[in-house]
Amino acid sequence: MANGGGSNLIQLLDKFDTEEILNCMQCGFCLPSCPTYRQTGKESASPRGRIALMKGVAEGSLLADAEFEANMYLCLGCRACETACPAGVPYGSLIETAREVAEQAKQEDSPLRDFLFHEVFPHPNRLELLGAGLWAAQVSGLQTLADKTGLMRILPRPMREMQSAVDTVASPWARMQRESVMEAVGEQTGPTVGLFTGCIMDVMFFETNQATARVLTKAGCEVVFVSGQSCCGALHAHAGEKTGAVELAKRNIEAFEQAGVDLIVNNAGGCGAALKEYHHWFHDDPAWQERAQQFVAKVRDISELLAELPPLVFAKELHAKVTYQDSCHLAHGQGVRSQPRQLLKSIPGAEYVEMRGADQCCGSAGIYNITNLDMSMEILDDKMKNVGRTEAHYVVTSNPGCLLQMKKGIERAGQQGQMKAVHIMDLLADLV
Repeated sequence: MANGGGSNLIQLLDKFDTEEILNCMQCGFCLPSCPTYRQTGKESASPRGRIALMKGVAEGSLLADAEFEANMYLCLGCRACETACPAGVPYGSLIETAREVAEQAKQEDSPLRDFLFHEVFPHPNRLELLGAGLWAAQVSGLQTLADKTGLMRILPRPMREMQSAVDTVASPWARMQRESVMEAVGEQTGPTVGLFTGCIMDVMFFETNQATARVLTKAGCEVVFVSGQSCCGALHAHAGEKTGAVELAKRNIEAFEQAGVDLIVNNAGGCGAALKEYHHWFHDDPAWQERAQQFVAKVRDISELLAELPPLVFAKELHAKVTYQDSCHLAHGQGVRSQPRQLLKSIPGAEYVEMRGADQCCGSAGIYNITNLDMSMEILDDKMKNVGRTEAHYVVTSNPGCLLQMKKGIERAGQQGQMKAVHIMDLLADLV
């Protein structure tokens, strides 16, 4: 493993916030909350253990080698340990730094990784082309044919496993019909909001973004689909690509500044957590940090905003049992827990059932179910035991990754036809 020359090594290790590392008291309160520790029982698979490894690398007593990298990437980044930590250690930022150090310490490049992070995710038009290709494969029957004939085996196993959870995406024509501004239904009594559409969210869950906008207009808001916005940068930050994450943050800050909206609303827990932390990404750039702080002050999860507005008026009732699966980054990263539950409990006719361990990670964690499929499925199977105990008809989520994972979990548990996974905005849009 190559950390480079002496000066490069010092520069690399300076990225660690040693003060925050030392704030970890090694008390172990985080252990029961950690999905990978619960599955493996290994200290190195716990937040406390990973922080100890970071300390060793920061002090120079350990190398940022392949073993260090593997331990850092086994973490789901769910941040449940932050909720459990009595010392308030910001584990999320520490794990991002550790992955950045691991990536920069490598000698070899990964062409596929570079292509995805530099040539795909930062470019909405390219993502739209990929979405159009996926739509064509789905509606032409090519995806089904490949599945039945075994051609799907040419894909890596994680992608083969997860493709069954993907619904038909929106057509290029549906995307072209999107209005740039959606006016409030009736009198505008709420703020003018800019909807953060995301990257993967707007490709695979275009209709959920549209549903979110419709709910907002019925709540008295004007909704603007802000041009020039891009990926939030969370995928980059979580994968040690901090430079790329910062560049995406700058693009989003500029786009929403120019739009002049009152609030910036999102419907994906992972994106929202990143958007609310932009000001931390510019700690060494005062000018951008001030702009980021102004941006962050406007960011709301959709359930946060709806909780602040007058209650929704429902046109339909839902005579079914409903349970809620917390998005880790919404619950642990943003502290938003009660608002989605309040929305679900307000649905006429619905019976809300609280799930045991609702805020325990489902194993999705961004692209974790692609990069660590086996561990992801172990965590998911445990989660589905708690889901099954609710006997709910609807498992409601507030994050696209959770939604796909819950759909896969229902399939693995053989519960198709008995329960359905749905994004909270899709559910509400059908009822208001």
